[in-house]
Amino acid sequence: MQPQPSRARRRAVRTRTLLAGTAAAALAVALTGCGSSGGPSNSQDGAKSVASGAPASPTPPPKPKKVLMPTGPAADLKKVRDTEAGPIMMTTLNGPKSGVSGKVWVWLPPQYNDPAYASHGFPVLTLYAGGQSAGYNTWTDNQLPIQKIDAELSKAGKAHPFILIMPVQNLNSSESKALECSDIPGQPKIGTWMAEDIPDFVRANFRTVKGRDGWGLMGASTGAFCSAKLALQHPGTFKAAVPIDGYFNPDSPLWQGHEQERLANSPGQLVARGTADVRMLATAGGSNAYETGLVKAWVKKAVPPLTVEYYEQPGGKHLTSDFKKMIPETLEWLSKNLAGPEAD
Repeated sequence: MQPQPSRARRRAVRTRTLLAGTAAAALAVALTGCGSSGGPSNSQDGAKSVASGAPASPTPPPKPKKVLMPTGPAADLKKVRDTEAGPIMMTTLNGPKSGVSGKVWVWLPPQYNDPAYASHGFPVLTLYAGGQSAGYNTWTDNQLPIQKIDAELSKAGKAHPFILIMPVQNLNSSESKALECSDIPGQPKIGTWMAEDIPDFVRANFRTVKGRDGWGLMGASTGAFCSAKLALQHPGTFKAAVPIDGYFNPDSPLWQGHEQERLANSPGQLVARGTADVRMLATAGGSNAYETGLVKAWVKKAVPPLTVEYYEQPGGKHLTSDFKKMIPETLEWLSKNLAGPEAD
């Protein structure tokens, strides 16, 4: 905001509009001698300020944007399966940052194409499967019907309508070649593919909530390891994660000879560093004493600003059928800890 004329100067300007010639000049000189610091002003801006009776208000700063519109280029997405809640699409993502090429499945909630939500950005939930998940992802089939459940819960106002992203986790079905969602030295950079290339792909193709507040991760078993690890390593990208019945110590044979790098990718180490402002819900099946002890011990290691809640599924076993039972509770928890659809 520009400096405003002094009271004496405003009086001089007002007087000049009424008097002419030498009388006005004389009065201006007199007022200058009485305390005007800068003498008479001939600027049009000064006249406008006096005429309006008040200084112009400063222009308010623009409101921060909540929605990130697709940046392109558009991916080649093809429908691979119909669900009761809409189609699942798939593309092969060639990651420019990682050099990894792998399949990614996508489901858009019904609201995404609703004209009432045309200007809304949507939260994103990336889902990791158990086992090797090389060429498949169990969240895409009827074993874990998260698409149908999310559509029902969002319609009832109990959960957000999430964009669901379901990538592969390995490029080889052999457990001896497990990449553990990490950049293992000498191996394909699947960690970079997951943490950077996939979010870039999502932002390029879909309306999303700007910033990290609408980005979450969830996975079961091996997928739990991935969701916990990636959230702890990349808190600037992800705000919340739900590791379901997971393990937290990297044990792929590919880490042999790379102990320092292995520990740097260990959720068991990362949880205690106090560097990740992330919210988590860690679960365990109540009928598996080893699993409950493992998860509880990991939760106790958490150091602020990280917060980890613990949930024990009564009678739960390490089975896909029990993971399925937990979908409603996990979606509701994620909806409480992530931003929902937003419009500017």
